[in-house]
Amino acid sequence: MLELRSIGKTLGAFEMSDISMKIGNGEYFVLLGPSGVGKSVLLEIVAGLIKPDVGQIFWNCRDITTTVPQARGFAVVYQDYSLFPHLNVEQNITYGLKATGTSSAAIKARLDAMGEMLQIHTLLPRRPANLSGGEQQRVALARALIVKPKLLLMDEPLSALDLNARLKLRKELKRISKELNIPVLHVTHDPEEAMVLADRISVMLNSKLRQTDSPDELFRRPSDPEVAAFLGIRNILPVTWVREDMCKIFEQNIYRPSADVSTSHIWIKPEEILLSSGPFDSSARNQIKGSVVEIDPLNSMLAVHIVAGKLPLTALITYASYQKL
Repeated sequence: MLELRSIGKTLGAFEMSDISMKIGNGEYFVLLGPSGVGKSVLLEIVAGLIKPDVGQIFWNCRDITTTVPQARGFAVVYQDYSLFPHLNVEQNITYGLKATGTSSAAIKARLDAMGEMLQIHTLLPRRPANLSGGEQQRVALARALIVKPKLLLMDEPLSALDLNARLKLRKELKRISKELNIPVLHVTHDPEEAMVLADRISVMLNSKLRQTDSPDELFRRPSDPEVAAFLGIRNILPVTWVREDMCKIFEQNIYRPSADVSTSHIWIKPEEILLSSGPFDSSARNQIKGSVVEIDPLNSMLAVHIVAGKLPLTALITYASYQKL
């Protein structure tokens, strides 16, 4: 288990402080946040490449804050893959094992295992320059995993890939992490990537950890409007007052049984808004008359922007639903 206690670091104008988190054995943990908030700095502090100014790092209850990187037994996969261009794929993957004096028989056995797991047997004689982005990422991952790391650290490992390669490797990462039972710290700016991969997600904004939860809990109950906005949640609405499960929002009364006097905002998922050209029978407690002001295509859906008095809302509907309105 990895534990960070009150980590702080200043690098020029950048400063982070009081960063604490735990990653359990076999857990896929995603650190999610926009560029520039310190995600990569924190990952390199865990790796031992950057020394924290304050705070402690523990691995299985042992203080490793001052332990050198090579003695930690962690592996890092970067966004740019960092493959050696003068070595072929096999030499890249086995480089770490050869450096530690591992026997030829053991190296071959592990190479075969990595080749089968990541489906890269046919790539072994080739040079990195002759590989696609997805193939290079598989090779970088094999090089990290072949040394049997205690913890796998990944810094934006999918961001340089095209959409198809990214979607395919997401599935591979999930499968491999569970198969090998290796804890993972994965850094990304992509909420969808985090949602798909993570057992738990920690959102980092303004160099602070703002919320740590399971993906389902995080997206259903973001801790504050800034977290909700970063996650791409629409319809973040300020609450004027709450009385008996009713919220006053932009002069509209909205039924919200989970709201109480401490509620400052609520969020309504666009896909939970039903649209109709006229009144209809429904069990929904909130039925509001509004006007469509704009429609934006959004992949296979349409984002319909509505104004009900002063209340702005966005609904997501299918093209087929739109044609029936």
